[in-house]
Amino acid sequence: MNWLVLVASGVMESVWAIALGKSEGFSHAVPTVVFAVALVLSMLGLSYAVKTLPTGTAYAVWVGIGAALTVVYGMVSGAEPANWPRILLIAGLVGCIIGLKLVSGNEAG
Repeated sequence: MNWLVLVASGVMESVWAIALGKSEGFSHAVPTVVFAVALVLSMLGLSYAVKTLPTGTAYAVWVGIGAALTVVYGMVSGAEPANWPRILLIAGLVGCIIGLKLVSGNEAG
């Protein structure tokens, strides 16, 4: 359960990062509210996960998921270039995230 919550909070990290950009310095209400809600949910999920997972592993997975999804969103939306080197690097990041989970052994969850 803690891994599922950690993944969901990583997704929320991406949501708040994207909303932060769209808020244009908190000058647009809807993205600002989305930012605030997603930020709180993301932090709550991370804090739940670190109760049973090593903090370093949980943080790396959380940041990795958020970063990967944010970059993919940027590429899909056209805000960032999508090219093979970038796609391969994101795939490598996702592979490392999966690897952290696989080598976590008998940790709770």
